Amino acid sequence: MFHRNAPLTATGRLRLARCVVDDGWPLRRAAERFQVSHTTAARWADRYRRLGAAGMQDRSSRPHRQPGRTPAAIEERVVRLRREHRIGPVRLAARCNIAASTAHRILRRRHLPALAATDRATGEPVRRFERSRPGELVHIDVKKLGRIPNGGGHKVLGRAAGRANRQGGGYTYLHTALDDHSRLAYTEDLPDEKAATCAGFLQRAAAWFAACGITVERVLTDNAWAYTKNTWRDTCRDLGISPRWTRPWRPQTNGKVERFHRTLLDEWAYHRPYTSDAERQAAFPDWLDWYNYHRPHTGISGQTPASRVTNLSGQHI
Repeated sequence: MFHRNAPLTATGRLRLARCVVDDGWPLRRAAERFQVSHTTAARWADRYRRLGAAGMQDRSSRPHRQPGRTPAAIEERVVRLRREHRIGPVRLAARCNIAASTAHRILRRRHLPALAATDRATGEPVRRFERSRPGELVHIDVKKLGRIPNGGGHKVLGRAAGRANRQGGGYTYLHTALDDHSRLAYTEDLPDEKAATCAGFLQRAAAWFAACGITVERVLTDNAWAYTKNTWRDTCRDLGISPRWTRPWRPQTNGKVERFHRTLLDEWAYHRPYTSDAERQAAFPDWLDWYNYHRPHTGISGQTPASRVTNLSGQHI
C-alpha cells in the first residue's frame, strides 16, 4: 500500500527510471519532470538497472538485523509460562525479568490471545457460536436474587441498620429466555424454580416470542432438577420445541443468558439503591424495554436485539 502523499507509485517510478536508463535523460531533468528530488530519481534509476521493473515495488521497512530483540530463550520461556500458568504480561515480566510491554509484544508476536478470550479451564481460545436465525435456539436460565426489605437494605440504611431491617426478605427467581441469534430477552419474576413453574414460564415465553414473529425451535438449559423432569419434557413436546441440556459443569455453554443476567444485575438490580423490592420490580419493565429496543449490544456489533428480528413492532420507538 502506497502512502497517500507519495509522489510516485510503482508505475510512476518505472516511467522515471525508463526516462533515465532507456531514453538517456539527465537525472536532474527527470527529477524536475516527475517532481521528486535528484537523489530519489537516482535511487529508482539505479534499482531499475539492477532489478528491472520488479524493483519498482515497495520493500519492507523491517531491518535486516535487530540486535535489541529479546533473545529466543526468553521468548520461549514467556510462551511456556503463559501456557502452563495462564498469567498476564505483568506477572510474566516479573518472572522473566523483562518489561511488561516486552512480554505483551511477545504474546502478540506469537498470536496468543488475551486471557479474557480464553477458556479458564483449558487455556484454549473461546470458540463463539451464533445461530443463523431467530428462534433456532433459545437459552433459558434462572437467576436467584435476594429481595429488598421495606425501607431498604444495607445500601440505603448502612450495614448495621440494614442487618436489623430484614423483614420481608427471601428470594425472587428471575426466569429468562434469551434468543441466541438476536439476544432478544423475556424475563419473569417468579416465586420459585420448581418444575411446574419452569414449564409455565416456557409456555408464556414461547407465546411472547411468537408474538414477536419468532418460532422457538430449541431450548437450551442447564441440568437443574426442574429441567430434567417429565413436566419440562412434556411441555417442550406439546409446544413442538426440542429440549437441549448443557454438559455438566460447563455453564459457559449457556453463556449468553448467563451474561445477560450479569448485565441485568449491573444495570438494573444493583444500579442504584432501592427502598423496597416493589420499587425495584417497578423499574424492571422499562429497563428490559431499553435492553431489547434501544441498548447497543457489543456481542452483535453494536446493534440492538430488536433490530435483528425482521419487522418486530416497536423497534423504532
